[in-house]
Formats: sequence, C-alpha cells, structure tokens
Amino acid sequence: MVTLEALMGKEERNVPYFYSERDTMLYSIAVGMCRDPLNDAELDFVYKRRGRLRAVPTQSITVARHSLIYDVGLDIDKLLHCQQAVTLHNQLPASGALLADQRVVSVIDKGQSRGLLIETESKVRMADGGTSLFDLRDLYLARGDGGIGSAGDLNIPVHGLPARPPDLICETLSEPWQALLYRIAAGDRSGIHAEPGLARQAGFSRPILHGSCTLALACREVLASVFGYGISDTGSFGARFTAVMYPGERLETQIWVDGQAVSFRCRVPERDAIVLDNGYFNGSSI
Repeated sequence: MVTLEALMGKEERNVPYFYSERDTMLYSIAVGMCRDPLNDAELDFVYKRRGRLRAVPTQSITVARHSLIYDVGLDIDKLLHCQQAVTLHNQLPASGALLADQRVVSVIDKGQSRGLLIETESKVRMADGGTSLFDLRDLYLARGDGGIGSAGDLNIPVHGLPARPPDLICETLSEPWQALLYRIAAGDRSGIHAEPGLARQAGFSRPILHGSCTLALACREVLASVFGYGISDTGSFGARFTAVMYPGERLETQIWVDGQAVSFRCRVPERDAIVLDNGYFNGSSI
C-alpha cells in the first residue's frame, strides 16, 4: 500500500536516457506526421535528408519518461495522466544521450474513494556538456488510491483561454490502431491503451488513446497551421487532459492566435466531449 512518505521521498538524480534517430522517426509517425507522404514539410520529421532529421517538440514528453511513481504501491491500472507542462530551453535533437533530475513535487489527497493528485518534475539536460534541454511537469490522478494525506502545493500552471471564438479550427481523424503504435513509440505500455478487458476494468468501453498523444496531435495542428512547421529552439506548451479520447475518433482542435502565443482546446464532436483543455503553445517562427 502506498504511503505519503514513500511518494514524497521519490527523487532521482542523473538518471540516464538515450534515444536514437529511429526512435524519433517512429514517434513522428505515431503522432501523425506524414500521414500524407507527399507533404514535403513533414518529411523532415520522418526521413533524414539534407544532413538533418527534425524532432517534433512534443517528443520531449517521451524521451526521458520517468518511472518515479510506478514502484510505490499505487494501483497503476487506474493511474491517469491529467496535465502536462513543458518548457523548452533548447531545440530537441533527433537523437542523444540525456541526464535527468526527477522528483515528486506534491501530493494532494482528494479522499479515500476519490484518489490522489500527484505532481512530478523532471529537469533534463544533454549528458555530454550538460546543456539544459527542457523541464517537464506532470500531474497524475491515482484513481485507485487515497486517504493517505497531502503534502506540498500544486505548481503546474493552468492556462486561461481567450474569451472569443477561435481563430482557427482544425480536424484530425485519429487511426484505430494509433494507441498501439504510440505506446511503442512513447514507452507507455499501460494495458488500458491496448487490452479491451483491462480498459473495461478501468471503466472505459475500449482501449483509450494516451493523453500525451492527443496533445501531440493538437500541437502538430498548431505547428502546421500557425508556425508553418518552423519553431524556435525555446518555448513552452502544455494542456489539461479532461476526458478520454478513443483511437479512431475525430479530433477538433480550436486555436486562438495572439502573436507568438497560441491557445487551443480539443473536442471530439461525435460525443461533444472536451478531451483536452487550457492548451498553450508559446514560441516563435523560424
């Protein structure tokens, strides 16, 4: 059984990670790059030419994916990713060896039958030279746990959307098999994304798409429609995961543009479900 002391004591320094150009190409395909193989702008994310391969900024979520809270007694099959915030300090390379400092920042106990909110932080740098790459903040809901007490305060930001109609609306049709591919590309092997029986036990009608994949689909639309696939080395992005999306569903991304600051929200029209809210992507075109 999980304890507050065990959770708050989770901290790891200099954790090594490595990802290859093959990993980068697989991730890009898993989040929808080059669904149209004749899209020349997207080809640079899945095919190395002119001496370079580009990484999608959202790949930063996966290349140093921590396992801080997977061995402390939580009911992992009922663990949901609720929110993501990323700050980019330098451009993510197409491959590299990384080092990460990771810790649990706070635990908010919602009650015995309502679960725990757990916030984690990762600071990631290049192993060679120590160049800072990005910082991650993640918020999880441990639905199968609770009643252990709270510690710390939530620090993950919640972005407010503009009070006007969206400037752009983009649509993406996800693939029925997308969660199966994404779980390989991202390293998230939770059974609720693959096995129908486990998904039903967790309260879903069928396997669900990863929240970070939904975020990547939305950010791809922002990259394409606002920044023309060009983005500066630094910036930030994030969102709240407010409802599940199922593989094969249509995703409507509502986008607000205020200079280099972009806000977005994602909806599944067929269910009138807001699956991602309070989204933001701050950067500058190159």
